[in-house]
Amino acid sequence: FLITIDTEGDNLWSCPKRLTTSNSRYLRRFQQLCHAYDLRPTYLTNYEMARCDVFQEFGREVIDENAAEIGMHLHAWDTPPICGLTSDDRRFQPYLIEYPLDTMRNKITVMTELLEDTFRVKMVSHRAGRWAFDERYAGLLIEQGYLVDCSVTPHKSWRTTMGDPRSNGGSDYSRFPDSAYFLDRSDIRIAGDSGLLEVPMTVVPDNRGLPPAARKALHKLPRHVRRIADRLLPVYWLRPDGNNIDRMLEILNKTLIEGRDYVEFMLHSSEFMPGGSPTFPADSDIERLYTHVEALFAAAHRAFRGATLREFYRHFVDRTQADHDRLVAT
Repeated sequence: FLITIDTEGDNLWSCPKRLTTSNSRYLRRFQQLCHAYDLRPTYLTNYEMARCDVFQEFGREVIDENAAEIGMHLHAWDTPPICGLTSDDRRFQPYLIEYPLDTMRNKITVMTELLEDTFRVKMVSHRAGRWAFDERYAGLLIEQGYLVDCSVTPHKSWRTTMGDPRSNGGSDYSRFPDSAYFLDRSDIRIAGDSGLLEVPMTVVPDNRGLPPAARKALHKLPRHVRRIADRLLPVYWLRPDGNNIDRMLEILNKTLIEGRDYVEFMLHSSEFMPGGSPTFPADSDIERLYTHVEALFAAAHRAFRGATLREFYRHFVDRTQADHDRLVAT
């Protein structure tokens, strides 16, 4: 059971002119809940949070206690070196993949060095800001020694979600795998030998509206045919919205039935703070969020083992090697 938290400033959906990081004071409650259920979050941290004194103290504590992992999350529009790409980068929030390669490299280097100097650990895990990822980005992460990326949202395209209004929108993941794989540097849609493990978000098609016979037949289709069918169905994430606890529990059950290797939960750090996001504006919304998250974590604790992204990488490598050894022996 993988918990990934995009750890960033307050209510970035509002495109604020001035960045604040008050949500850093609300993370201890969430960390305590994770600890109660033996779950181990990965805090994927962006520039303003890496420079926040409160989050720095929190991050060093969870690292020292071996209770969580700090990884990298990069928002291109406000990570140095600052170089305007649009008429108003705060408003348009351009994707990193819309910048020149050298600028991409410089921003990744700045973020990596800041996080490593601040938290005194090697950065190995990453998620792209606004889910925008491509082959160049993957290559730059490999240059910096990253081992895990979790930017892919299978069955989901971001093409109509714009960054630079003169460009082509975000990444299209509708044809990407929905399970972990070492990606190919020349085509991140397919497995390869790059050494960078892609751990796609848990995003599942909803086939509940299909007749039972159709659902049963769907599971028996060849994998490549099932992916085509899946793209025609609505999709749901393992991501709380205040109203979807039943659906999240169904995703856990579906994962177990299908024998998948992991599930990946995500939320933004600011969503734990009242008013830190449009989804949870009031205290009562936060309490409902925690009620749902605790129910989900209690169910996960009964059937899954908690792991950070770094730990899942080790598990995946060990399992892959064991499978190879068994094949050779056979």
